[in-house]
Amino acid sequence: MAADGEVYWDPYDAELANDPYPIYRRLREEAPLYHNEKYDFYAVTRFDDCERGLPDWRTFPSSKGNILELIKSGLEIPPGTLIFEDPPVHDIHRRLLSRVFTPRRISMLEPQVRMFCTNALEAVADRDRFDLMAALGTEMPMRVIGMLLGIPEADQPAIRDRTDEILRTEDGGQMDFEGGAVLSNEAFGEYIDWRMKNPSNDLMTDLLNAEFEDEQGRTRTLTRDEILTYVTVVAGAGNETTGRLIGWIGSLLAQYPDQRRELVDDPSLIPGAIEEILRFEPTGHSVARYVGRDVEFHGTTVPAGSAMLFIVGAANRDHRRYPDGEEFDIHRKISQQLTFGLGGHYCLGAALARLEGRIAMEEILKRFQHWEVDWDHAKLAQTSTVRGWETLPLVLG
Repeated sequence: MAADGEVYWDPYDAELANDPYPIYRRLREEAPLYHNEKYDFYAVTRFDDCERGLPDWRTFPSSKGNILELIKSGLEIPPGTLIFEDPPVHDIHRRLLSRVFTPRRISMLEPQVRMFCTNALEAVADRDRFDLMAALGTEMPMRVIGMLLGIPEADQPAIRDRTDEILRTEDGGQMDFEGGAVLSNEAFGEYIDWRMKNPSNDLMTDLLNAEFEDEQGRTRTLTRDEILTYVTVVAGAGNETTGRLIGWIGSLLAQYPDQRRELVDDPSLIPGAIEEILRFEPTGHSVARYVGRDVEFHGTTVPAGSAMLFIVGAANRDHRRYPDGEEFDIHRKISQQLTFGLGGHYCLGAALARLEGRIAMEEILKRFQHWEVDWDHAKLAQTSTVRGWETLPLVLG
């Protein structure tokens, strides 16, 4: 614990996670470079510091992971795990995967995404209350990832539940990287093997067939293990983060009914509102990096070999970048935010998350113009990597 009066932040403290923003404000102003002695990591919270550090892969490489527990574990990252790679290998794999994760493929999903969203909301439309996460937030993202990957609909819930189980932690606990389960979910293996014999028009088939020149100059396709680790990461990221975005749509529009009314009256404001929700309540609050060489922040040297957390949940509200950054405003002009990262590791699924968020908000507001949240029965999910609602009961009015 910190001495009396000093700011203290523990990323595994569930009480702090319930409302981290007062601590974030203090960190930004009192300890812009923060060192936690208990877990031995550094953290920065100002927008400019995150904007400077996140793209700097030479100083802050991704090869040891982007989660604090993973960096501290010393686990060897399997090859082909795109988000845990640095140039030149990262650039080779990203170019390959960008070819199959195209804007055209994302836009083609819109009718299917809207149909699922419509069916899910119609099923609860005649109720006076329902849990938004059960009805939509935990269902739609995995369905969409399943469409992309070609996973049979009947098997999608089991894979979603397995992913959720891997990411969830107990109060004060940390993620368990025993055996590397977070990085390679063998549940996808049978689908990879099946798709090898039964090709289709989906992402998994494209990954199996796409040829590229690797770092040794060989022209080849991805190995089964490379595809397995990538698909595991895509499914986990797409399921957890987009599901939480849908929850924040429900809770924030309940807290700001005047702005909700504006969105009902003028749906053209919805894309901007999605950007503001992503800024104001990012689903992932921090990005961890290994410190590859000595680096200075605010007059203090962070030594090579340390772990650094870039707290984007704090930086997105930094008044130096966003005047009145602690205020929620769907009319805010957002030129840059950190929710999807920066530089070479900018999220490949950002367009998909925005698509799902926009459609979810459009379809929710078509059916429900007024609602409150039963806060006594709402529950935040307990993980050290994402922050969002596990249950969010809406009371319609």
